[in-house]
Amino acid sequence: MRAVTAVRILCVMGSGETAPTMAPVHRELIERVGGDGARAVLLDTPFGFQENADELVAKAQEHFQRSIGHPLELASLRRVETSSEVEREAAYSRIHDADYIFSGPGSPSYTLRQWRETEIPGLLRQKLERGGCVTLASAAAITLGVVSLPVYEIYKVGEPVHWLEGLDLLSTAGIRAALITHWDNAEGGTHDTRFCYMGEGRLTQLESLLPDGAAVLGVDEHTALIVDLGAGRVEVRGRGRAVVRRHGAETSLPAGTEVSLAELQAMLAGTTAGASGTPAGIAAERLEQPPEPSAREEPFLALLGERGDEFDRARDRRDVEGMVAAILAVESTLAEWSTETFSGDERERGRSLLRRMVTRLGELATEGAVDPRERVAPLVEAILALRRQFRAERRFEDADRLRDLLTGCGIEVRDGRQGEGSGWELSGMAAAG
Repeated sequence: MRAVTAVRILCVMGSGETAPTMAPVHRELIERVGGDGARAVLLDTPFGFQENADELVAKAQEHFQRSIGHPLELASLRRVETSSEVEREAAYSRIHDADYIFSGPGSPSYTLRQWRETEIPGLLRQKLERGGCVTLASAAAITLGVVSLPVYEIYKVGEPVHWLEGLDLLSTAGIRAALITHWDNAEGGTHDTRFCYMGEGRLTQLESLLPDGAAVLGVDEHTALIVDLGAGRVEVRGRGRAVVRRHGAETSLPAGTEVSLAELQAMLAGTTAGASGTPAGIAAERLEQPPEPSAREEPFLALLGERGDEFDRARDRRDVEGMVAAILAVESTLAEWSTETFSGDERERGRSLLRRMVTRLGELATEGAVDPRERVAPLVEAILALRRQFRAERRFEDADRLRDLLTGCGIEVRDGRQGEGSGWELSGMAAAG
């Protein structure tokens, strides 16, 4: 039986676990637990009920191989009641021997129902106590707390606000809290979907139902909270922040923050108001109200917006090369984020942008990318030179016929004070190509 690393790390990702934003975190953590020799394993239970479970496994393995440069084995236990003893034991063995365990999107309540009847919670606890890295994201991470949020039952089905009993694996870090991912979610647009789709009103109700001494620990989307149990250190990485919330008031730990585990424990227990020891003057900020959901944008959509702006600027310049570069950049962005599990229409919005850009490039190809003024300038200048000659020879009728000819072709001649042509412009359809 192989020995696993002595490093003990718990990593919580708010979302984006298979997006480019979190790839550097996976890569660094795998390096910490053995690098190329580390054995990484995917636990597929959280999405085991989904019809596309095989596809999600394939995407996760592709992401690890392509973006992280490390193979990802599968420890499969999708539905306990239909699995055989051999299948269960095979999953337990892979988890036991793994250096790096990863699990992510799906349903927290489904995950709890499946895992409670198995050895998985004990195996994860052993990993955190004896050596290894457990990286849980999204739905899987929600199960870590003393209580867990039944997201779909409340948000989609309409059940009363309530908690489920959690796995309480955070207790290995001396933390008594409910863990909530997707903390800064903004998919609702006109309605509040922060705090994993609960919004402020329901989160306030949930806080009133917390067990004695428990707080809320939130992690923004595309953000990782890394708890190094061996070193007693906590880091926040990625795009957003981790948040300690007690009785409606928040202590924010933005990306780049490093504090001791003891400090985080104190914040959650309510015995300190903020963090110390953060780099470059970064300090935790105490907030009475969370930021509005409209104040941020998904990284994927932000990237698409930048590419779209680049394309529009190139189109205004009639810069075909720049337009093609922007199209290729969108295609690369779609490929890089192909393994991300979106909960909204982000992927379709990306495809729509790509189709719009290709269509507009085609329109420009039909018009001709060269400025119409540049195409007709030699002919217009020759006619205007002849017109000036006619006027000098006092052949005004012939000169006027040339002006009328140019006007009929959509070219406006502007005469100077002495009556000689001093400039011209395209107008109407001529200017449009």
